[in-house]
Amino acid sequence: MKRSVFGIHAVESLLRRHPQSILRLYLQEGRSDKRIAAIETLARNQGVAFQRQPRAALDAMVEGRHQGVVAEAAQGQGGSDNTITEAELLERLACPDHPILLLVLDGVTDPHNLGACLRSADAAGVDAVVVPKDKSVGLTPTALKVACGAGEVVPFVQVTNLSRTLQALKSLGVWLYGTDGDAEKSIYDNELTSHVAIVMGAEGQGMRRLTREQCDMLVALPMAGSVSSLNVSVAAGICLFEARRQRLAGLTTR
Repeated sequence: MKRSVFGIHAVESLLRRHPQSILRLYLQEGRSDKRIAAIETLARNQGVAFQRQPRAALDAMVEGRHQGVVAEAAQGQGGSDNTITEAELLERLACPDHPILLLVLDGVTDPHNLGACLRSADAAGVDAVVVPKDKSVGLTPTALKVACGAGEVVPFVQVTNLSRTLQALKSLGVWLYGTDGDAEKSIYDNELTSHVAIVMGAEGQGMRRLTREQCDMLVALPMAGSVSSLNVSVAAGICLFEARRQRLAGLTTR
């Protein structure tokens, strides 16, 4: 199987981290600006051959703004796109050497939202992003482009039964914080320095019932304005960086 990766940041990350996975690399004919030249130089240094193609040919390969660069890459477990299995995730969490931080997304179907969540997850030091296989978007080319390279770095896990996976995480000592606009407690009122998973549902629908029931605590973001909710990627970033802030503060005070 193969997949398409497009956009300057996404392809650059692929070239740096998994050049062996690239089957074909296409650069836009007639473009010689600094960004394309940097991709060309990196490809040569990594031993990856490339071809020049007209813009129309690149437009036909992908849906979205390719920025003059498209790569076809091999799809593989734990390889080019950093996907891992549920069993591999639980094995990694069995004997952690640091406080675990996970992001669980239940029912997020927009690849732009997933890509933005991956980008925030990478910046906040998340150990893995977990999503269900059904009614949820995966690592599509658009998600990878929006993630700006984070899709090649953050371990990504698609699970068959999210409720069962959450139970397994709890058995390993991971505390599940579900986000809910109607929750009485704020995310800021909780200690997020131990093994933690931030669980978020799709914008509008929120978490599914079984997912909600698995959460140890429901928390909300205190809203001061007239809007009642935030985009899931924005809310995810706020929650993850609150956990990041608390962990950094804990390190400096010990």
